[in-house]
Amino acid sequence: MLKFSRGIDQDRAATAGGLQQIAFARGAAAAAQPSRLPTLVATAATVAVLYFARDVFLPLAIAILLTFALAPLVSRLRRVGCPRSVAVIGTVTTAFLFLSAFGVVIAMQVSEVAQNLPTYQYNIVEKVRTLKETGSESQIFERIGRVIERISTEISQPEPEMRASPEPAPEAKPLLVEIFSPQRPVETLKNIINPLLGPLATTGLVIVVVIFMLFEREELRDRFIRLVGYGDLHRTTEALQDAGARVGRYLLMQLVVNITYGIPLAIGLSLLGIPNAVLWGMLAIVLRFVPYIGPVIAAALPLFLAFAAAPGWSLLVWTAALFIVLELLSNNVVEPWLYGSRTGLSPLAIIVAAIFWAWLWGPVGLVLSTPLTVCLVVLGRHVPQFEFLEILLGNEPVLDPKERLYQRLLAGDPDEATDNAEDMLEEKYLVEFYDTVAIPALLLAERDRARGALTNAQAAQIAQSANTLIANLEEIAGEEEGEEETGAEAQESDGDDDADEYDLPPGDGKSVLCVGGRSDLDDVTASMLAQTLWIQGADAAHAGHEVLKAGNIKALKLEGRNAVVLSVLDRDFMRHAKFTVRRLKRMAPAARVGIVLWQEDGRPGTTERDQLIESLQADFMVFGMGDAVREALSDELPRSLKLAHPKIAPGYAMRRSKRADRESTVKAD
Repeated sequence: MLKFSRGIDQDRAATAGGLQQIAFARGAAAAAQPSRLPTLVATAATVAVLYFARDVFLPLAIAILLTFALAPLVSRLRRVGCPRSVAVIGTVTTAFLFLSAFGVVIAMQVSEVAQNLPTYQYNIVEKVRTLKETGSESQIFERIGRVIERISTEISQPEPEMRASPEPAPEAKPLLVEIFSPQRPVETLKNIINPLLGPLATTGLVIVVVIFMLFEREELRDRFIRLVGYGDLHRTTEALQDAGARVGRYLLMQLVVNITYGIPLAIGLSLLGIPNAVLWGMLAIVLRFVPYIGPVIAAALPLFLAFAAAPGWSLLVWTAALFIVLELLSNNVVEPWLYGSRTGLSPLAIIVAAIFWAWLWGPVGLVLSTPLTVCLVVLGRHVPQFEFLEILLGNEPVLDPKERLYQRLLAGDPDEATDNAEDMLEEKYLVEFYDTVAIPALLLAERDRARGALTNAQAAQIAQSANTLIANLEEIAGEEEGEEETGAEAQESDGDDDADEYDLPPGDGKSVLCVGGRSDLDDVTASMLAQTLWIQGADAAHAGHEVLKAGNIKALKLEGRNAVVLSVLDRDFMRHAKFTVRRLKRMAPAARVGIVLWQEDGRPGTTERDQLIESLQADFMVFGMGDAVREALSDELPRSLKLAHPKIAPGYAMRRSKRADRESTVKAD
């Protein structure tokens, strides 16, 4: 009995030791999350300062963005061998001369359009009259006008009054007299110059700041690192490089996209006969820097001119067709080729940013909204205190695929979960999706269940949604079964680690039963494993955890099975796994009985796994989908089942009879 109890204690100790190796690491109590109140207060204070001091910060923002745009040109000239002063001053001078010439041409074109507007008055009046006559034929405008006239007459009609005396004569109203005095030449010159002082001063300030920033770019970078991120040079340097690269690339690519839009637009409008076609092409180049709103404004002005310039309607139709064709080509061909989604901003974030910066800094803020928001996203990506900016404004998914799938299963939405799975299955095989996304999602559910955050009803809902997902993926499983050989050849040709991990053996002629361990979630994993084995060509079936109960296990049909696999998410099941494995091995001596303890990380090494296999007397124990399929389809012979009780030691019967004699003597006394 002592040897038997010692043997049981040793088995329990080995099992407990193995479970200790595969248990998830549990630290002390989680530290309290830091309050976000200081960050929100600092953000609100920053917005207030930017709003009330916009006359100071707006030129600085323009100068910083121009510095980002011109810095690559200066660096390229420096690499060629050009001195720093020549490279900086030459680049800035060329850029501002180009911008000045651009502005002069636009001003001249605008003045010409203003002079020609009276000549378009006749065409506009004629088209309005035509529309009115078209409406009068159906008597729509006439009836509406008659009703409005009748209502206004009734409202304005005064009530009759009884006059006892004749009406007095109206009082004489005073006449308004305007005194005109000619302005002096000095006052006239002052009225002309004063409106120009602000823009000229801002332009001069921007030029000076850009020159000094380009001269001291490295010095400013070092000072910023020392001030903000001296404790983490790697992260701060990466943030600066990321911000500079993103903003500079955005401005350059957006300029190229706008030019490839504006030049064909000017040529097309000129061929159609639209006056001042150069102006509309140049305005399109500028206005398309404003997201979503700019292209609409750039198209509205030429369309109005086409409406006013010609007496007929054909010019308006051809102009609208030109804009539609150019927009389709720019959005679907040019932008994906040159620009794509390299800003890292979501479409909604671009719209919200445009509204915010337009409110903060007016039309100039609207033009600068996208590059400024890119800087904020980079700040949130590299500075933990501003991580919420990347979450709110970035275009990267904020949830991992497993977390997203778990959220959809928890919400009872298997349809969206299927859509997301089908998107991922365009690049992955089903076995990889189950192993890297679906099983980890169920592990999240199991962890929530173990800590009491998930009720039994919610766990049942997750299991039901997951079973619906598996059923929806049945068609994809059938397609993969048909292309199994082709997929295996493709994986062998790739030669990467993932291909080796999911290079699975064929299952022709093999029969495998997958059984859930102890919960509905385990039953789902057994179904996933069975579907994967079926793709490999095996005769795979699955059963729920209820069949492992004492009254139901004898009803299992294990004849002809090559393997029986217990699928488990809950590691506490391992305390009872030894008795279940022994019972299954007695019922199917020719079948290999193993356990899949699903784990995403923290998997034990070979030594700990061998100790577990030895203590449980299982044929195999694995922790992932690929290894589970390989072991289930393996040609190895099952291990022989050891005796549950050790042999009785010699002399045990003699010691037992002597002890019985002593007990009988004591009773007699």
